[in-house]
Order: sequence, then structure tokens, then C-alpha cells
Amino acid sequence: MIYENKDQLKRGCETVLSCEGGDVRILDEERFQGRLIDDLIQTVVFSPDQGTREAAGFLIRRGAAALGILSSSIQALYDAMGGGEVGGFTVPAINIRGLSYDVAQAVFRAALAGNVGPVLFEIARSEIDYTKQRPFEYTCAVTAAAVKTGWRWPIFLQGDHFQLNAKKFAADPEKETQAVKNLIWEAIEGGFYNIDIDTSTLVDLSHPTIKDQQRTNFSLAAELTTMIRDLEPEGITISVGGEIGEVGGKNSTVEELQVYMEGYLEELKKRGDAFKGISKISVQTGTTHGGVPLADGTVAKVKIDFDVLEKLSDVARKQYGLAGAVQHGASTLPDEAFDRFPATGTAEIHLATGFQNMIYDSKVFPADLRARIYDHLKTNMKGEWKEKDTEEQFIYKTRKKGFGPFKLELWHLPADIRADICAELERQFAFLFDKLKVNGTRDILNRYVHALDVPLQMPACLKS
Repeated sequence: MIYENKDQLKRGCETVLSCEGGDVRILDEERFQGRLIDDLIQTVVFSPDQGTREAAGFLIRRGAAALGILSSSIQALYDAMGGGEVGGFTVPAINIRGLSYDVAQAVFRAALAGNVGPVLFEIARSEIDYTKQRPFEYTCAVTAAAVKTGWRWPIFLQGDHFQLNAKKFAADPEKETQAVKNLIWEAIEGGFYNIDIDTSTLVDLSHPTIKDQQRTNFSLAAELTTMIRDLEPEGITISVGGEIGEVGGKNSTVEELQVYMEGYLEELKKRGDAFKGISKISVQTGTTHGGVPLADGTVAKVKIDFDVLEKLSDVARKQYGLAGAVQHGASTLPDEAFDRFPATGTAEIHLATGFQNMIYDSKVFPADLRARIYDHLKTNMKGEWKEKDTEEQFIYKTRKKGFGPFKLELWHLPADIRADICAELERQFAFLFDKLKVNGTRDILNRYVHALDVPLQMPACLKS
């Protein structure tokens, strides 16, 4: 059910949730988990009334907090990895572009089955726009999924590729920088306590020295880090990531990492002695986001330079105390590649397009809906159709942009279809958790991450 106004919302919550003293008390956990949580997240995403959406989101987040489900920073675990106290696994960071509530449940079910500790749920700046999922909504979807599946531990929400657009920055640096700052503020307000700053788009390889090539990158990364530190809730150290090489570009080098880190730390120190720096560093080792589609729409095989990845992770840890290097664009790699990431000391791996492909290509995905989405893309995205691309290549590159316009239809697919799609995804999540060696890491996570309850201001309509 989608509550269209505050009165409907209040009636729906009677005898299940109670708002007392500025917070939420659960009166009937079974009904909260069983049905009300479904109605609340549907309301957050689809209610026509903004106040009702905000109130439903408050009830989800504070009801979850009453169950021990708290949005958290992974910083303490990454500090331990950087100090050599723990290791041997690679943290998966999963971007959910569509069917977010259902897909997040599949992640949690696989994590529960494998006794998994650290899993990051992330969304990139670009994805926020084309999937029509603002940080508040994304937080609510993941949190509701945790409630629904019986997850009762911290959750990790991450802003992925909070990226500056190079063309927009060249035209108006202040405006483009402010746009990213505004997004950082919105994300932190929404409960994102892990943020990846991506200023690597501003690396200029035309300069003669690596320091000059990286200067804008590390300077702006330091500026945005200090902003994050000023905004983070008291008692929480947000995990911040940096990036030295844009995904899809040339492979990163040890010297680039060292120059970036020295410049970044120098810039950070200029702003004050107490600012905590980044916890990890994203690098380029041969992948591209989404993979490279061939003329028939299949994806070309990619060769990752694992030697480079291992060297960069080792330098990041031993010289700078970081958790290690981060691998982007990995979800379309062959299955046999994934167990190599823990073996090379990779701290974190970002996974997105492969799951999107599983949704669209599922044998149970309605053919008529798929055809309507593709027709929409051919009509509304034809400006992105490159002359050399076949129709299959164009569809592969742009179908990620079908999730936003068709969100209502996707969320309201028949329950059996959504269940079948998510069962396929759950098996893939379980496979990846095994390969990345995060099965059985719950105790490690509990040892280092102690979630802090950040209070939220209760919407006025719930106070009465």
C-alpha cells in the first residue's frame, strides 16, 4: 500500500509503531517486519505527498534503529586493515540501480547465510540522477530491506564516484565543485557515512610532471575531505575514499599513488592538523565501467593487471596506512577472476553493471516491458547513439537509464517475477561473497565497528 497522506500513514501504523519522546517504539515487531515495512518503503518512493514520504522514511530509519540496524562508517575496520591487524578478504561494494528494495533483500539474505560482516551499499552521483534515487530514498530502501530480512547489524551506505565533471569544471569550477559539495551534504543528511571522492576526472596528463598532472585532483580531494569532516555527525568518522586514475583510462602507477598521497596529505595539513585523511584509494588496472560491449551486445573479455593492483595495495597500506586499493568496474569480469582480489590485498571492489544485466536478461523479465524500455531509450537517448555502434551496443550502454523512468513498473512487477529475479541475484551475491572471502567475517566486523545511533528530527506531523 502507498499512503497518500499523513492521516493514512498514521492509521496504518496504529498498534505497530508508536512515536514517543521524539523517537519510535515498536509495538508489534512481527507486523512491522511482515507488512508495514513494505507499505512504508512504497510510501517513501511513490507517495505524492512529500511530507508523507519524509514521515515514512523517519519511521523506517528509527524503527530499524530500535532493532539495532544503524547506518555506520567502515572506517575502523579499514584502519585495522591498514595497520595489518586484519586482512585476507575484499569488501564488496554493491550498486543497486533498480528494484532496490527487493535486490537489497537478496544481498542481506546471502550475507546472513554466509555470516558476512562488511558489505557496502552504494550509489554514484550519475546513478542518483538516472535511476531517480536520491540518497534519502536509497537509505530507506536498504534500511527497510534489512528490517524485512531480519538483519540486525550495522549497514554501510556509500556515496560512490561523487565525481566532478571535467567539462563542467572547465566551464565553471566553482559551480561544479559546489554541486558536489551539495550532494555530499545531502548524502550525509541521508545517513551515508562512507563517501568516495572522485576528482580523478580532473587529472591532466598534458602536464610534464606527475605532480602537476595530479595537482587539481589531490587539492580538491583535500578540500572536499575537510568539508566532510566538518559535516560528519559527532562521534562518527566518515570513511572517505580518493582516486588517482579515472576508470577506463590508463593504468595507475605506484609513482602516481605516491605523488597523489604526498600532495593530498600536504594540502590536508594546510587546513588543520586534526583532519583524518582518506581510508582507501581507487586505481585503474584495466577495467571500464560496465565492460566493453561488442557489436552483438556481448561483453569483451577484460584483462586486469593484478600485479599492478597488488603493488598499489601494498604501497597504500605500508606507506600510508590505507586499507588498500579499490577496484572499480569489476562486475562483468569472468567468475574465475574474483578470488584473485583477496589474494592481491585489494581492499574493496565495486560491482554494479553485472547485476543490472542479470535483471534485464533474466528469462522471467517481461518481454513487453523490456521492449518498452528499449523503445524509450531509442527515442529519448538517441543523442548518445554513436555512429559506429550497433543497436545492441547502444542498448547495452544506455539501458541503465531505463531504471528511473520505469521505476514504478519495475517495483510493481508481479511478486513471483521479482522473487525469481532476486533468487538469481542472491545466488550470484553468495558466489561473490565466497570468492571475496567475506563469508565468516561477522565477528571481525563486530570487533572493530561499533555503530553509533545518530538521532533524527521527528517530522512535525508525527509529533501529535
